[in-house]
Amino acid sequence: MELTDRKKQILKVVIEDYIHTAEPVGSKTIAAEMGGKISSATIRNELADLVELGYLEQPHTSAGRVPSPKGYRLYVNELMEQQRLSLAETERINQSLQMKMEELDRVISQAGKAISAFVNYPAYITAAGRKKTVARRFELLPVDEHSCIVVMMLGDDRVKSQLLRLQLKVEPEQVPGLVNLLNTNFTGISVDEMNLRLMDLSEQVTPQLFLLLSQTVAYAVDVLEEAGQREIVTAGARELLKLPEFRDADKAHQLMSFLADSKENLPMPEEGPMKILIGPENVSEALQDTSVVVASYDIGGEMRGLIGVVGPTRMDYASVAARLAGFADGLTRMFGKQEGLPPKEDTKT
Repeated sequence: MELTDRKKQILKVVIEDYIHTAEPVGSKTIAAEMGGKISSATIRNELADLVELGYLEQPHTSAGRVPSPKGYRLYVNELMEQQRLSLAETERINQSLQMKMEELDRVISQAGKAISAFVNYPAYITAAGRKKTVARRFELLPVDEHSCIVVMMLGDDRVKSQLLRLQLKVEPEQVPGLVNLLNTNFTGISVDEMNLRLMDLSEQVTPQLFLLLSQTVAYAVDVLEEAGQREIVTAGARELLKLPEFRDADKAHQLMSFLADSKENLPMPEEGPMKILIGPENVSEALQDTSVVVASYDIGGEMRGLIGVVGPTRMDYASVAARLAGFADGLTRMFGKQEGLPPKEDTKT
């Protein structure tokens, strides 16, 4: 059975009407929206064909039709008209991003809340390096005979520091040589390579210096492993309660719990400016009845961020995609103007 232009036109009407009403769409409604050009009887035949082809579903025998995930996919790929943001919407996005540049995690949290409020769906936002984070430089600052501060600059310009308690006494004049050893052997390499280099140096330095070297490298490994983890911030989960698809309290609770406790399983596409996942295209079982729209933005310093929106499969894809693209462009410009974020100095004792 051929998917004719008329069938596509009817499918488009059904989807866009269902997006706005959340109610099954009948032949009379479609006939009215198509200006009476096609009779209700013909439309009913076309609707039956679209159900047979898998683009529509019929919830009840006497009810109208609703789109299937296959129907939404065809709509997004071929039928959806691209939306342009109005001047008012663009201004609203720009105003929401007029935030003081602070630490990355705080900026991300504020942006996530702004996105959710703008699209009226739950949102998530994250940032991660395009490549593994490495150490760029080490410094050791003696405090007294039994302690010193290790300062570590990462490849993305963040600065970490921690007070180390020395197990054996190290003379202050020995510290510069150890710093040189660290910067020569332990910068620009992976965690695995750090551990191998440490073993190679075990017989080349005194026991006192090797203990301090081991403590410093152990701290560096912990920092790099933590830095390699993607921090994900979610916002606006309560927006689900306003949607007819989530009137069932249990269904709403399941998705809200997923967004709070399993957010690491949200879609994180590695490539492309935008991706739309519809219903069963989502890997996570909790997202099988939802759609997710994800856009990427550049932070600079080899870092890339993602912003995503989670909503019902009947979400207004054109509107969400346009607004998400606007936010992504705004975040890219915001970070670009700042030439990177101020380094976060994390001091632990």
